[in-house]
Amino acid sequence: MSPRPEHKAPATELYSTKGAAKYAASTRINAVQKTLAERCLQLLALPEAQPSLLLDIGTGTGLSGDVLTAAGHHWVGTDISQPMLDTALENDVDGDLVLADAGEGVAFRMATFDGAVSVSAIQWLCNADRSDHNPHKRLNAFFSTLYAALTRGARAALQFYPENVAQIELLVASAMRAGFSGGLLVDYPNSTKAKKYYLCLTAGPPQKGAVQPKPLGVDSNASVPVGNRTTQTTSRRNASQQLSRKDQVISKKDRRRRQGHLVRPDSKYTGRKRRVQF
Repeated sequence: MSPRPEHKAPATELYSTKGAAKYAASTRINAVQKTLAERCLQLLALPEAQPSLLLDIGTGTGLSGDVLTAAGHHWVGTDISQPMLDTALENDVDGDLVLADAGEGVAFRMATFDGAVSVSAIQWLCNADRSDHNPHKRLNAFFSTLYAALTRGARAALQFYPENVAQIELLVASAMRAGFSGGLLVDYPNSTKAKKYYLCLTAGPPQKGAVQPKPLGVDSNASVPVGNRTTQTTSRRNASQQLSRKDQVISKKDRRRRQGHLVRPDSKYTGRKRRVQF
């Protein structure tokens, strides 16, 4: 299994001029990103026949922005990689582009946007690419400023690829702390390849009469609301049962290292249960 992109190198290095060109030339990536962007737009449930101003977080080469343009909306795209934005400019995208690190916050005026989308980006905020990166602080900065930049009642549909259950809980908790309502939505949860994760958030309490998003590939009651402890606990328990105690401890220590914490080195005693002394 190939390593996750965020484990290979920081985004600014992975999506260099060469990386951006390779990304833009991939027909598979183009098709997948377009499909995910269309799903995000659907989850926003925007008013029909009324152009909206949307924020595209991690816009990259502008693939998702093209979907927003085709739907008749105006948009602003942000990305941490200058070569990716340069490629978007070469493709003559219709949106405005801003070089920005989402982990430092969404630097726009309050109540600027009618909605926000993001495709395959926010999981990067869960990693510490530099010694001064703290995932908890970066996520809090991102969600709090995103909340402020949205009009009240506006939605954000953020597609992401979680590494594990703990990462999902970290993202959900950060969104709730910022004041969002909404939930975690999983399309095709029983499919290995088709399964996709989305944070469907609303800036403020849910609007009266608003249509709640429904997942694809399951019954209408299968969506997972933010803060649903029963579902989160069950998912965590099922995931942990597949690992030995030592593997669970090592996995937890690896996660703490990626988050920038000091962790004791592994040894042959890692995960060993100590005998009870009488």
